[in-house]
Amino acid sequence: MLWIVLLILVLLVGSKKLPELARAMGRALGEFQKGRLEMERELRETTALKPPAVDTERERLERAAKELGIETQGKTLQQLKEEIAKAVNP
Repeated sequence: MLWIVLLILVLLVGSKKLPELARAMGRALGEFQKGRLEMERELRETTALKPPAVDTERERLERAAKELGIETQGKTLQQLKEEIAKAVNP
């Protein structure tokens, strides 16, 4: 199969242009691989540098309250805790 492809290339391009074509294809492949490696490096750096998300106690309580249908606006942490406890254990 490879011989057939090579023969077709020689017939289409000509034996004198074949080395030039091979060099151009090699350069293109090398540029593609460089670009792929650069993208992989950037992805690794980006994912490694992101600090883990840390929720505050208030954010966790507000999220839980909203899931239970409790209004959170203007309430203290203690009030939120009490209302969540009442909603969970009626």
